[in-house]
Amino acid sequence: MSTRTLQRVESAVVAVVAVVAAVAWYPSWWWVLLAAFLLFDLSMVGYVRSPGVGAACYNAVHTYVWPGALAVVAIVTAAPLPPPPVSTAAGVAACAWAFHVGVDRMLGYGLKLPEGFDHTHLGRTGKRAAPSS
Repeated sequence: MSTRTLQRVESAVVAVVAVVAAVAWYPSWWWVLLAAFLLFDLSMVGYVRSPGVGAACYNAVHTYVWPGALAVVAIVTAAPLPPPPVSTAAGVAACAWAFHVGVDRMLGYGLKLPEGFDHTHLGRTGKRAAPSS
């Protein structure tokens, strides 16, 4: 299995775990994962300025660091049932964010390189993408 394939499978697992966590821990809020899905792609607005700024903006949002930090906030602020609003909001946001990043990477949209939107750490995207091996 190639490294690219392994990273895409790993990202699919992250997306599935995020959905399972949202449904298990926040059953009345699972829909936020779908409703907020495109919200994270607003980070692409940096491409209006330049490919380098666009890549920096996109990469700042499309990392697992922020969903991980929100998950820590959700855990630290959790109390006996029912969980407080801060814990629920942080947990739902963490699941939605991790789901988005996982799906993006599963589809081959990795972290961007300053050369252009279709240059990622997972290889090229779009029409010039190399066939998966």
